[in-house]
Amino acid sequence: MKDISIYFSPVSHKGDWNEFQLGSIIEGNTNSFPAIAKYSIAIFYIPEFRGSKMMNVHSDSSHFRNCFYGLNKGRNWGKKIYDLGDILPGNEFKDSELALKEVIFELIKNKVLPIVIGGSQDLVYSVYLGYEKLEQLVNICSVDHSLDLGDPGKDLEEQGYMGKILFRRPCFVFNHSNIGLQIPYTNEREIGLFEKLFFDICRLGEFNTDFRLAEPHLRNADIVNIDFNAIKASETCDVMGLPNGFYAEQICQISKYAGNSDKLTCFSIFNYQNFSLLGDELIAQILWYFIDGVEARVGDFPLGKKSDYTKFTVVLDAKGSHEIVFFKSNKSARWWMEVPYPPKEGSRYERHYLVPCDKYDYENAMNNEMPDLWWKTFQKLS
Repeated sequence: MKDISIYFSPVSHKGDWNEFQLGSIIEGNTNSFPAIAKYSIAIFYIPEFRGSKMMNVHSDSSHFRNCFYGLNKGRNWGKKIYDLGDILPGNEFKDSELALKEVIFELIKNKVLPIVIGGSQDLVYSVYLGYEKLEQLVNICSVDHSLDLGDPGKDLEEQGYMGKILFRRPCFVFNHSNIGLQIPYTNEREIGLFEKLFFDICRLGEFNTDFRLAEPHLRNADIVNIDFNAIKASETCDVMGLPNGFYAEQICQISKYAGNSDKLTCFSIFNYQNFSLLGDELIAQILWYFIDGVEARVGDFPLGKKSDYTKFTVVLDAKGSHEIVFFKSNKSARWWMEVPYPPKEGSRYERHYLVPCDKYDYENAMNNEMPDLWWKTFQKLS
């Protein structure tokens, strides 16, 4: 692995941890930068807020680390966990962008799962650039109250990072999904563009009605990013936050689902400010539940073989114009749909033709209803 230590300042936080606490098992960037092993987890913080309109930013990472290190490790946790420290902002924003891009690129290339805790959400763009350097087609899932498409003609900002990604050429985004959208914070143009691109939205109200609706979107993502402002302000004592949003237990549930996906290779939380001990404690729990999800992975798609699944074929309408093949994992009981794609594309879409879904999609297909996720993916592949 290329030397990425030049981008980091060391962790100065220390404590007297017992053998059960995370502080005793995490290898930190203290006296020297750790030698990072493959198939491990690397946590780091980047306090870059220049793309944000937030005022009076608090960015002391020692607070959430103190909470996180004090938590007890989960049962049967076996992966190495590293705390790489803080990526310090450069003299200009582009310097911070380059540092984050290079770190993401090197970690993912070497089979290390990065957890990014950061400043403003426009840093998702830098995370994406790391994948772009890998020339890897990706799915992005944003847990956010808005779509953040913005105006691609303007400079990069946190409420327009997704537009910058989508209008970049070549574009390596296959799908983007949003979980937690609140309609008052978006507009018709943005929703229209999402529909035109066959992207997915799970609104906050839909999530509250049935939280399982979000799971296929999280399982389909390579990159999951959480806007900390999507959490209900009363949950973190954030006087600058929003009145509606996710409850603490819901955001931890989301992070557990994300971690449990074999496809996901980067997890991030942005717009983190340590306004209160409650917020720091919640960040720590989000990280804990994500890692617990990673440790519970069973090797489903894209790692498993088709022999590990039970196959179901459903023919829609009397003319048999659409045949949909479902697969149910024998390991986890999770469901996927097979979507045909043009042979001329070769392996470019190989990771995307099996679409995560729910048992309800299979039941709806049995009732002659076309699953929305299948149709959107078919349109993108056609």
